[in-house]
Amino acid sequence: MTPVMRERDNETSDDVDNGVLERTDNLETTGIGIVDGTTAQIDLALPSLSDDDDYVDEEDYVDGGAAGRVVDDRGADDGAADDASVAHGDEPVADDQPIAGAEISGAEVSPAEVIAEPASGEPAEEPTGDSSAVSEGDVVDAEVVPAATTTAVSTQTGSTRRAMHHAAGDKHALERVRGARVEEEPLQSRRLDQLGADRESPELLTADRLIDRSRVAASEPEGLWQRLVYGATARRVILADSPRVRARKELDRRISVPLTGGAKFVPVLSRKGGVGKTSVTTLLGMALADAREDRVIAVDANPDRGTLAERIERPSGKTVRDLVRSRNEVTGFNDLSAIVARDETRLDILASDADPHLSEAFSDRDYHDVAAIAAHYYSIVLTDSGTGIVHSVMDATLELADQLLIVAGRSVDEAKLASETLSWLESNGYAELARSAVVVLNTSRPGASLVRPSELEAHFRTRVRAVVTIPYDAHIATGGPISFRDLAAPTRLAARELAAVVVEGLRPSGVVR
Repeated sequence: MTPVMRERDNETSDDVDNGVLERTDNLETTGIGIVDGTTAQIDLALPSLSDDDDYVDEEDYVDGGAAGRVVDDRGADDGAADDASVAHGDEPVADDQPIAGAEISGAEVSPAEVIAEPASGEPAEEPTGDSSAVSEGDVVDAEVVPAATTTAVSTQTGSTRRAMHHAAGDKHALERVRGARVEEEPLQSRRLDQLGADRESPELLTADRLIDRSRVAASEPEGLWQRLVYGATARRVILADSPRVRARKELDRRISVPLTGGAKFVPVLSRKGGVGKTSVTTLLGMALADAREDRVIAVDANPDRGTLAERIERPSGKTVRDLVRSRNEVTGFNDLSAIVARDETRLDILASDADPHLSEAFSDRDYHDVAAIAAHYYSIVLTDSGTGIVHSVMDATLELADQLLIVAGRSVDEAKLASETLSWLESNGYAELARSAVVVLNTSRPGASLVRPSELEAHFRTRVRAVVTIPYDAHIATGGPISFRDLAAPTRLAARELAAVVVEGLRPSGVVR
């Protein structure tokens, strides 16, 4: 083999700085590990790179980079060539310097076809082993090896080392992102939908799951036979409720239905005294307070002397006048509780003035002040209005009313006055209240009446929404305090039926149950 001539030309300072050689035929290769090797001039066509390609996918990188890699299948000499490429890459060259040693022709050449030419001044090396002789103009099939096992040789001219490695750097960056390990969130900071399949949410801790129903004793049934069977079977057999018990429970449900909106005002009216207006107000209030969970109050708004507070056993000694005077000092229910009286059914009573020396009667302005405070703490406000409908408090009472109760006696004159009251309401702008009102036929005298009650009910049903009859009760006729538990069963049932009818009328229109 002809010895390689060592010859160096004088290089200018610019060539040295840029790392570009003017001639490649006199390049000495023995110093970088290539001994008795051949050099080849190759022409490749590479796809153009865009500056907008910030990230290179792994598959695009392998396919696109294959055009710039050439592996000469020459047996054992390949390892030396690879070592030379690695040695050349370790030289301290600036990142922005061009890389010498390769030229690209404008002709389009397939990546798999490489034209190998011997360098000028060097004889062609004889092939060894099974390799075929390579001569000028012959076509060599180059094997494209994946990037993981092949050292890439850049063939771009005018490119910097930083630009040459840009794609590879992006690939490794993407690989680092894809392979990043997501740390598991601590259990206490997770939402319920992030819990694993093996963890249960707090909603699964229900009473049906945790409580052993077989060990819970059922409530004792009502009725004689039901209690006997329940006791004889060691609390294991519970008979069904009797029709009377079922009716009572249904009545409780009707009375205790929740009401929407603000406080509901229900005035109790009467054109004639002595028909039992105050007694009906007390019975209605007790029936409501006994079955409902919210608060109920009855206000004695009689401009003169009212007797509502005398119908309960525990009066407070305070009156509606005390509330009007201290209305600015009432900041909570405790302040109001010191003024009102409460009976055993939790009905609160606000008494009227009892001082005969007072010259100023209870006015409509006073009623508005009391109603504003009562509406803040109570759901239902009953008003025991005075006798007649033309006094000063009646205008304020009707203005706030949500439903009216008109009390009538079971005599001809008392029934006629009640019907005239409805006519007065219809002619004075309260026709809607009159049509939705409830007429209470109160029996204040014992014994059978000569007036046919069916005819009275038939008349008033043509003018109002409902008619309820309260039977005679000796406990009420005494005029003293009323105990709801001591009332006769028919009287207590009638009062509860009246309460259910009133609640149904206070609910939104169209809702019956």
